[in-house]
Amino acid sequence: MRFVTRNRIHVDRIATAWAIRRFVDPESTFEFVPHNQDVRQVDAIPFDVRGAELGHHAGRCTFEAVIAKYELSEPGLGRMAAIIRGADLPYEDDAPDEAAGVAAIFDGLRDADTSDEERLARGMVICDALYAFCKGAEG
Repeated sequence: MRFVTRNRIHVDRIATAWAIRRFVDPESTFEFVPHNQDVRQVDAIPFDVRGAELGHHAGRCTFEAVIAKYELSEPGLGRMAAIIRGADLPYEDDAPDEAAGVAAIFDGLRDADTSDEERLARGMVICDALYAFCKGAEG
């Protein structure tokens, strides 16, 4: 599967790509386009862009849209989704305590002046660790 999203990926887009690669299609690829580029010109599944099925809807982040679309029910994903939503949408009142720390880590990753491909690779490691934490907290 091939996916497309806006460049300068951050919390939600990184976690979404992680979930797709981890649970949906390990061979998936991702293209990052400028914010003003029309993603409909790219032959790929859009995510976290205006109007995309895999995007923010009804107070939920894109990571949660992927969980719902692909009916992912692995232990720990619900807790991880709450943390990712809280990190991505910091104005939410019910964000778990961990969300602020996760947001800070992803802010540093974004601000480290790396390419989207490098941010994704580094973010995958962060998401693996966060998922392990969330699975352990539920078990």
